[in-house]
Amino acid sequence: MDRKEQILQLARREGRVMVDGLAEAFGVSAHTIRRDINALCEEAKLRRLHGGAEYIEGQANLPYHARAVLNFDEKSAIAREVARVIPDGATLFISIGTTPAIVAGALAEKQALTVITNNLNAALALSENPGNRIILPGGEMRLPDRDILGPEAVELFRTYRADFGIYGVGGIDHDGSLLDFNAAEVQMREQMRTNSRRSILVADRTKFGRRAAAVGGQLNEAGMVVLDRAPGADWQPLLDGYPGKLVLAMEGVHV
Repeated sequence: MDRKEQILQLARREGRVMVDGLAEAFGVSAHTIRRDINALCEEAKLRRLHGGAEYIEGQANLPYHARAVLNFDEKSAIAREVARVIPDGATLFISIGTTPAIVAGALAEKQALTVITNNLNAALALSENPGNRIILPGGEMRLPDRDILGPEAVELFRTYRADFGIYGVGGIDHDGSLLDFNAAEVQMREQMRTNSRRSILVADRTKFGRRAAAVGGQLNEAGMVVLDRAPGADWQPLLDGYPGKLVLAMEGVHV
């Protein structure tokens, strides 16, 4: 397997790769790595980021089954941190996406939860406990993601007030703007956040700098932000603005 293929496999597994880290790992110059990355980008296999590249192509999301295994350990660490703050008997909103679904799985031992969600994977993860109450919207299920978008779902979240709203995001821009892949996803997320007493944004670090077409909401509007690790030094000024809100799950850090 040549170096470019190894870089591509690493990007597929980790979500993104950085020039300096690759240069050290392969024992070659940063210039050589940039040349490899440029070639992969020209082949539409990677997309350039500041200091590296990401596996996600274009402004379309990966298929659900691919996202479900991407950064699974990181998402599981995030889920465990969220589970620590959710008490028995809580009312929850849970958004679409793989990370919120993994959070739902981490809540399996909680008792008497009321869960309002348009994420069928999250609903199934919590359905084994007969003491839970699970409320789903009507409408058309989007496949293969197994989620529901549309006016019925927005109205459902408008009808309830949750103790906690747990939501993911497609990407995070350098000014703290939250991005998703279509306007319906943004509308759903914002309605969920607005009607939550405490909102919890869950995201692994690959979401920082990831591009998506639809914009709505800001990072600083979340009551709690749970990441796997800090995304990098160039993002530190943004994160410094959230004292007491930020949790780095794999570093054991509460900032």
